[in-house]
Amino acid sequence: MGHGIAQVSAMAGHDVTLRDLEADLVEEGIDAIRSNLAGGVERGKVTQSEMDDTLARVTGETDLATAVAGADLVAEAVPEDLDLKTTVLTDAEAAAGDDTVLATNTSSLSVTELASGLERPANLIGLHFFNPVHIMSLVEVVIGERTDDSVREFAAEFVEGIDKTPVVVRDVPGFASSRLGVALGVEAIRMVEEGVASPRDIDDAMELGYNHPMGPLELTDVVGLDVRLDILEYLREELGERFRPPQLLKRKVRAGKLGKKSGEGFYVWENGEAVATSGERGDR
Repeated sequence: MGHGIAQVSAMAGHDVTLRDLEADLVEEGIDAIRSNLAGGVERGKVTQSEMDDTLARVTGETDLATAVAGADLVAEAVPEDLDLKTTVLTDAEAAAGDDTVLATNTSSLSVTELASGLERPANLIGLHFFNPVHIMSLVEVVIGERTDDSVREFAAEFVEGIDKTPVVVRDVPGFASSRLGVALGVEAIRMVEEGVASPRDIDDAMELGYNHPMGPLELTDVVGLDVRLDILEYLREELGERFRPPQLLKRKVRAGKLGKKSGEGFYVWENGEAVATSGERGDR
């Protein structure tokens, strides 16, 4: 999601450095921004001038110290792994200025626990963006036990400034959106597992009956089945057995069927579009 966060920040007028471990990964991120903007131009949502100005504000970098030098905000968007996020945030803090605000894009992990390994835990806040970042308007602003009030105010203003809507929540497992969204998604997976209905029919029921823009199974594919599994395991540990991952989800992850990013999850994906349902029991 890093390229999406970089894109919306640059579109709002911020100078942005997109950092990854290898140059080709950085270039992939910038190419994704360019592709998103080009699609916006084709649909009349973005002007060519806005596209050019946005890309001019984005710089790619592999060196962490160079990437965070002079930054007001450093946001990490690495996979949902506590140790990995802790390491990335610790390294970023060491390279950044004392007043730099650090943000984690975690969708469920404890901001307070992530902050416990930092020298300046008051500077860390959760900024939970939603995928795709350039389209989704919500950002959860997650307040850790030691997050400073000035950091909370800065984060809320930043979110509003990039034309998103901030929802401020306490640092509890799953926050608000992930806890509710995962609960809906896991029940939809159980319904497929039990042969109640196909993924498409379940998704149609929520899209047409409840006005959801995307059904829970298609959304699981977009988020990533491996990501959903990690979140469920964490919530099960923290909140109990109602978040036990279904065996169907585990089987798909073991098989490498991770959703949109792998080409198959509950749907088969081609060119970024769901073209058919996968062949599990209960699918159409």
